[in-house]
Amino acid sequence: MSKKHPIISVTGSSGAGTTTVKTTFDQIFRREGIKAVSIEGDAFHRYDRAAMKQQLEHRKSQGDETFSHFSYEANELEKLAEAFRSYGETGNGMTRHYIHDDIEAEKWGGDPGTFTDWKNFDEGSDLLFYEGLHGAVVNDEVDLAALADLKIGVVPVINLEWIQKIHRDTDKRGYSTEAITDTILRRMHAYVHCICPQFIRTDINFQRVPVVDTSDPFIARWIPTPDESIVVIRFRNPRGIDFPYLISMIEGSWMSRANSIVIPGGKMDLAMQLILTPMVHRLISESRRS
Repeated sequence: MSKKHPIISVTGSSGAGTTTVKTTFDQIFRREGIKAVSIEGDAFHRYDRAAMKQQLEHRKSQGDETFSHFSYEANELEKLAEAFRSYGETGNGMTRHYIHDDIEAEKWGGDPGTFTDWKNFDEGSDLLFYEGLHGAVVNDEVDLAALADLKIGVVPVINLEWIQKIHRDTDKRGYSTEAITDTILRRMHAYVHCICPQFIRTDINFQRVPVVDTSDPFIARWIPTPDESIVVIRFRNPRGIDFPYLISMIEGSWMSRANSIVIPGGKMDLAMQLILTPMVHRLISESRRS
């Protein structure tokens, strides 16, 4: 952790909704005049699309049916840790971009499924913002949780997470439901062992829970809307959180535990604004004092 060069890490599985949380942070940064450097977890995958396909086939031939992008060894976690460490110490570091589709290919000047070159962060930033799969990993090689100043977990209940992934990957990436289902099944081992353990280390978790039937996520025709869900917000350390203020500002909210508040799904952006804005201010104030 660094007082002078703070790092915010948003962690969630594929289809969890981390991009939505990033949008809220972008609004906070823009409104408050904060210059943030953003890095994506996909930039730290170890393999491009073609190499990952070859690696999957090789692993499968060796009897490994669990290897996926969720796996530690499929990612350059040491380079991600170095980016965090370097930024915390110097306010700089290196990243690249993973090109997902033709739109991004036009933007970054490469082929879909490949990486851009590594480049230094833009100069003069106030903080580093990470969004991806592994922002709070602790294992034998890295301790990313110790390097981030504010860690946010985005963890919808798993059926909702699958519905969101299926709809995103079919609508935006052209995958079949069968192919997505195979990916979900292959990722389950790493989901349990690599993704879930991070959420005990995050400072705040946002968990969206649908209040409509999602019993079979593989045939769901649409994603439950925010108004068809509630959000459980859990604080690892509730000290200093003004729960009465939050309940008074967020209509229909209540406390379910001493460290948790439940809000209507449609109020999630408002809740994030109320909760995260003062936390960002605190990080920036401590940075400027340092």
